[in-house]
Amino acid sequence: MVEVTVQLPENVARTLGDTPAHMGRRLLENAAIEEYRAARFSHRQVGEMLGLDYWQTESFLAERGVPINYTVADLEADRIALERILGEK
Repeated sequence: MVEVTVQLPENVARTLGDTPAHMGRRLLENAAIEEYRAARFSHRQVGEMLGLDYWQTESFLAERGVPINYTVADLEADRIALERILGEK
């Protein structure tokens, strides 16, 4: 685990939370969301960063209105995989 220290002006820090722990968590969550939106973090990386399991990560992103990173190419790859799996019966 890597520890990072951030210095913020007092008035900015207060908008993030009441305690340093709350401020840090809010910054961590915001960073995870931004990296996921930019497709630099996967769903799994968001969960790892925030200490969440798969479904908690799903809820976390959904509650914040973050759309899932799932492209038409992902859908096509999933369709091909399903056809291969179901066709092998």
